[in-house]
Amino acid sequence: MVAPTTRPYISAPMTRRFTRLAWTAATFTYLLIILGAIVRITGSGLGCGEHWPLCNGKLLPPLDLPTMIEYGHRLAAAAVSGLVAALAGYAWWLRQGAGSPKGVPDGPGERFAPDRTAYVALGLLVVQVLLGAVTVKLSLPPWTVILHLGTAMLLLATLIVAAKPTPGASPGKPEPPITPGSRPGLVGIVALVLGFATVLFGALTANLGAASACLGFPLCNGQVVPAGNYLQHVHWVHRLLAYTLFGYVWWWALRMRTRAAWWAVALVTLQVTVAAAMVLLGLPAPLQATHVAVGAAVWAGLVLALL
Repeated sequence: MVAPTTRPYISAPMTRRFTRLAWTAATFTYLLIILGAIVRITGSGLGCGEHWPLCNGKLLPPLDLPTMIEYGHRLAAAAVSGLVAALAGYAWWLRQGAGSPKGVPDGPGERFAPDRTAYVALGLLVVQVLLGAVTVKLSLPPWTVILHLGTAMLLLATLIVAAKPTPGASPGKPEPPITPGSRPGLVGIVALVLGFATVLFGALTANLGAASACLGFPLCNGQVVPAGNYLQHVHWVHRLLAYTLFGYVWWWALRMRTRAAWWAVALVTLQVTVAAAMVLLGLPAPLQATHVAVGAAVWAGLVLALL
């Protein structure tokens, strides 16, 4: 006879509280990404000067519009920091046994302590805060802005993973059967890598001032291979990645036939539509912000579909 295991476990209410906290942190991180885009689009990145963590040398500076936008972004970052730190602390507490009686064998309905994903999120948060400080101190060089956005996307993905803990299997209860195509595996990972590369090249396009380098849609200045300067090439690579992602997620959804995959298709289709409108209408600021918002939603959708 196999002896019952005595792993620490947490009750279903504790699991729900942890999950709600993780989703709240993910939601605030998503909003922070959009606020970061608004800071860039409105040219408010130095609204607090080159001071960090203070704003123009003060904790509560006089608020003109650029300062309000940048200061709001910093306050949102502080909220995300508190939520992620609380999530990591809660995960640590739960992993210690969560105040539940120890030595209780596994049983139906139990939820075991969360994994270390929340700790990864905390590490990414530290990197994100440091990149934010460096970006301000160096007066917004493109490479730090792009790394800042890339880290924010990784943080969002990590929080989504943390929000979907896998319950422990209960004795006597078989796991659901694995059907062909029911697990995304390498196919889903390729979609995720494509999505991340598209986001980074989108940030590169915006921060190098290459957004207006390719006029018209879907071609670049009416050309399949633009013959202009490097800005056109950067923009065109971003578009080619987006077109590849569009075709790939359609193929993926047809292969997987899951609701999450079809949601990813819908979001990528919406993103391409917004991008086309943005280019054809001369890059209006509201559409630029919408482009970032939908792009972050595409990334989150790909992560959920992979899970």
